[in-house]
Amino acid sequence: MGMMSGIWQVIVASCTVATGVGFAYGALPALIMEVVPVSETAAANGLNALMRSIGTTGSSAVAGLILARMTADFHGVHIPTENGLRAVLARGVGAGALTFAFASFIPCRPPVDVTAPAESAAVKTASAE
Repeated sequence: MGMMSGIWQVIVASCTVATGVGFAYGALPALIMEVVPVSETAAANGLNALMRSIGTTGSSAVAGLILARMTADFHGVHIPTENGLRAVLARGVGAGALTFAFASFIPCRPPVDVTAPAESAAVKTASAE
């Protein structure tokens, strides 16, 4: 049923999630440095690392809580159900969509014209002659 009927499907889903998280973690510092003043990049990246730690800790706790509450008895041992795994995955997809929506509203810094200082120096030199 769905993407959880075979082990290969679970592996593909896990690899997809891990790839997305890797890209997001790699892109966040660049995005932060693009939108904050140069003098604040260290503080902003430090805050990003702190929020990432809080987020992963909190999301792990919520996932553990969901899986602990949605169990089935298997020969006297309680194990998480497939519906519990689906609930955790659905919340992860929702969190990712919400994050994407928030990130789309981050303003971009206008591009810096790196040729402007060189041109103004050339103009000054030409006018001085």
